[in-house]
Amino acid sequence: MSNPLRLDHYMARANGAYYATHDPFADFVTSPEISQMFGELLGAWAANCWQAMGSPGRVILAEAGPGRGTLMADALRLIARLAPGFAAAIEVWLIETSPLLRTEQARRVPRARFADDLGQLPVGPMM
Repeated sequence: MSNPLRLDHYMARANGAYYATHDPFADFVTSPEISQMFGELLGAWAANCWQAMGSPGRVILAEAGPGRGTLMADALRLIARLAPGFAAAIEVWLIETSPLLRTEQARRVPRARFADDLGQLPVGPMM
């Protein structure tokens, strides 16, 4: 029996092929683009999780397929205001392969680091 193609490899190849031929800013609108409340709620949830984890001094906050970076920007804005200790502990990672999207994400989330896939993220407490 042959080794089946892993889903993460399939998605990476499909995503790369799609964005190589389509404008990622013209095709669709996602929930974070409609209201900042979505990202803010996730930011509040993440702050609560960080506290439940014992408030580690370093925690990875990662988003896969972050689009324009709106969700992470909204979450970080709320976190900075309500949980400054958590904000200081966060290492932001965005999982993205599109150079065009990475440029837009870096503009909205300047402190973000980038990975092509989940396997490139560092080891440590992660949300």
